[in-house]
Amino acid sequence: MTAKYYALLTNLGAAKLANATALGTRLSLTQMAVGDGGGVLPTPDPAQTKLIGEKRRASLNSLSVDPENANQIIAEQIIPEDQGGFWIREIGLFDQDNTLIAIANCPETYKPQLQEGSGRTQTVRMILVVNSTDAVTLKIDPSVVLATRKYVDDKVIEVKAYADDLIAKHVAAANPHPQYEIPVGIPLPWPTATPPAGWLKCNGAAFDKTKYPKLAVVYPLGLLPDLRGEFIRGWDDGRGIDAGRNLLSFQEGTIVSGFDDNDTGDISSLGITGDGFGDALTSVQWAQIKGKKWISNSTTASRYEWWAYVSARPRNIAFNYIVRAA
Repeated sequence: MTAKYYALLTNLGAAKLANATALGTRLSLTQMAVGDGGGVLPTPDPAQTKLIGEKRRASLNSLSVDPENANQIIAEQIIPEDQGGFWIREIGLFDQDNTLIAIANCPETYKPQLQEGSGRTQTVRMILVVNSTDAVTLKIDPSVVLATRKYVDDKVIEVKAYADDLIAKHVAAANPHPQYEIPVGIPLPWPTATPPAGWLKCNGAAFDKTKYPKLAVVYPLGLLPDLRGEFIRGWDDGRGIDAGRNLLSFQEGTIVSGFDDNDTGDISSLGITGDGFGDALTSVQWAQIKGKKWISNSTTASRYEWWAYVSARPRNIAFNYIVRAA
């Protein structure tokens, strides 16, 4: 059975496509026109340079290669509800030079106008078979695109699938938010003896500066601080409470009280006699401290009771200090 409705390249279109293929250039399809065929269903003629009864010409809304046939180009135009009042029996495809590249006929359909009491969005599609789609520029001006409902639905499915894939990869990633990490080199208390991958114990050991260049910036000597059994103290940085200290320097422990009149925390400034302050401790009193005996001087209500113990320390919980190495 001979096909009643079909599309074909015009002579001018075939020549332009062959020339583009030979020279390695592109043929740019830009517009589609519809017509009424002069009142009757026309037969496409390759010698045509225009439609018989053109009624509307506008930019293409879609131009793509048929996913099921690589030699077929699908061109679409959408006629909005507010345009019409004519029959559609013929379709023409034009390039950027307004040359009629392809011609087709189609089942007769009337495109009404809204003021006629009926309105609809009309999609007009032409499927064109060519030897090679490489010679055709498949590009649409996004400012003129009026998408069909099916096109939008298909794209929504594509976008959802893409987003779902991104989220799944994000959740599965070992470190999806590296910008929120603890910077390399900062000591972190860890609740187990074995640090996680990429972390090292703060045990005073040397590390490979070539393997861990970021860590070497923080610890240029290639040695980690030894924080085993140690408290971390804030660097004085000119405040004067712990003057003369360098960063990462070690400091011996001492007995502190805080009840002396200068509130220096040095127990050697505390006294036993007089008002309880200001007099140095005697050798006997120091021996009492070293012997882990309590010291008290509160025989009257006007005097203050104070005490100290040789091994002074706050309550604490042991954690394994580690640093991120890379």
